[in-house]
Amino acid sequence: MHQLTLAEIARGLADKSFSSEELTTALLARIERLDPQLNSFISVTREQALKQARHADQRRAQGEDGVLLGAPIAHKDLFCTQGVRTSCGSKMLDTFTAPYDATVVARLAEAGMVSLGKTNMDEFAMGSANESSHYGAVKNPWSLEHVPGGSSGGSAAAVAARLLPAATGTDTGGSIRQPAALTSLTGLKPTYGRVSRWGMIAYASSLDQGGPMARTAEDCALLLQGMAGFDPKDSTSVDEPVPDYRAGLDAPLQGLRIGLPKEYFGSGLDPRIGELVQASVKALEQLGAVVKEISLPNMQHAIPAYYVIAPAEASSNLSRFDGVRFGHRCADPKDLTDLYKRSRGEGFGSEVQRRIMVGTYALSAGYYDAYYVKAQQIRRLIKNDFMAAFEQVDVILGPTTPNLAWKLGAKSDDPVAAYLEDVYTITANLAGLPGLSMPAGFVDGLPVGVQLLAPYFQEGRLLNVAHRYQQVTDWHTRAPNGF
Repeated sequence: MHQLTLAEIARGLADKSFSSEELTTALLARIERLDPQLNSFISVTREQALKQARHADQRRAQGEDGVLLGAPIAHKDLFCTQGVRTSCGSKMLDTFTAPYDATVVARLAEAGMVSLGKTNMDEFAMGSANESSHYGAVKNPWSLEHVPGGSSGGSAAAVAARLLPAATGTDTGGSIRQPAALTSLTGLKPTYGRVSRWGMIAYASSLDQGGPMARTAEDCALLLQGMAGFDPKDSTSVDEPVPDYRAGLDAPLQGLRIGLPKEYFGSGLDPRIGELVQASVKALEQLGAVVKEISLPNMQHAIPAYYVIAPAEASSNLSRFDGVRFGHRCADPKDLTDLYKRSRGEGFGSEVQRRIMVGTYALSAGYYDAYYVKAQQIRRLIKNDFMAAFEQVDVILGPTTPNLAWKLGAKSDDPVAAYLEDVYTITANLAGLPGLSMPAGFVDGLPVGVQLLAPYFQEGRLLNVAHRYQQVTDWHTRAPNGF
């Protein structure tokens, strides 16, 4: 059963080929046996999952037939989950039990999904390798010596290793798409505001967006259908109708205009990845698409702009973790200042501390205009580039990452090198656009992903293109050895 996709599980549950309880029991046993190799879970909620599975089976017995009813899921450990530890991968929140469900968690629970637990992640979602977690690094199931990508690396590794069919992730600068690429999954970052951020512990509030991670575009469509929609509790949520994402999956690609930004194919791209990107372009051309070269001239400024804006927002958001109301508190503080300093110094890891310091500096009185305001101006230029491009093309295609998954620890002493791995993904977050990564092949046994970007609220178009591509390729069906 562990090899089934979410769509196949939905059909199996509907046909009564197996029950939700049988499926949940099998997957929990698989997690217990295999996850020690991967470290993809922080918490496994065995008793709660079995209770939810039995309840889902009862609902089916009473005549309900929801497509997600009884299907398994795991949540990245920054989605608040009532009664369950929600740690954000940090010592700061190691003992925090959420008193309520995030909207994403609540909506999928209402649809009848069974939560198997909370997945490992870079601390407070800050990282590209899933090595900064308080609970240890996550390993890539395709090669246990390599990183799975971050910050949603736990979700990616668990799904890629067939511990479960799908999981939630969040994407601030590529943290759904990049680990999806490095583990041969389909990962979707929706338009900013399409999925509620309420109950999602914030890193950078104007960039964070939750989304689905699964093996196929069809599975991502099923999950997004359950997650998306306006939420009055989230002031950044957009009141936009949610289409039937599954209905448009099989639409023909005849005449689809695909843009290839010339800036994507420079010296920073591993040429072997470039070859697989071009192969994916040819496959889409055979399906009727038309390819055109375009330009995104301000892409070169994206990384410096992002690494001013994101740390600045993190500096503000993480100021609430002060040892007073919740989270880690140091022992025997001498006074209030000592409480703040030691609680934060002990609770936050080095990468989080680094970004807080950068962000605080950028927001300080003497540097606000020179750094933060300038970065926001560049952000607008990047958005304008995309708006101009989408007047010429329907989707933009390119590599998801410039390099293959690197070995664990290879970039630990050089954070800037890790930051550069986000070069193709962060522009979508700066502009608020939807983006999707899909499997496109392997180099030296390591997965390669191709990224698709579309205009605002055109997630259905991304899913359609990826689904049609997956009908003529088999990269998404391959499983790592031993899993």
